[in-house]
Amino acid sequence: MTYPLLTGPTDSDSLPADGDDSTWINRRATETAQRAANARKGSGRRRLIDPATCERDYSQAEVEFMQAMQAYKTTSGRSFPTWGEVLQVVQRLGYQKLEPEKSSAKRSD
Repeated sequence: MTYPLLTGPTDSDSLPADGDDSTWINRRATETAQRAANARKGSGRRRLIDPATCERDYSQAEVEFMQAMQAYKTTSGRSFPTWGEVLQVVQRLGYQKLEPEKSSAKRSD
């Protein structure tokens, strides 16, 4: 069985790059991407917002937690830990869930 030789995209919006028949450029996709990039730039909206870069004073506990999470991500190689892994980090910092106090005085609702 013989298969036809494909030399490049057949899309009318795709053209070979200047002087290079092996590289094809999709003109419509390029124009769309350029418009989107210009809209983002013009709106002043940042594409990714990192809470660590916000101007804010963090409490000592928040800084300790962020550093512990960063250390965990670095040592484990996991950029996105599961909630169970976050709970393990919190417990290693010494936090624990307290049982409700058992007192003789009951709350009246």
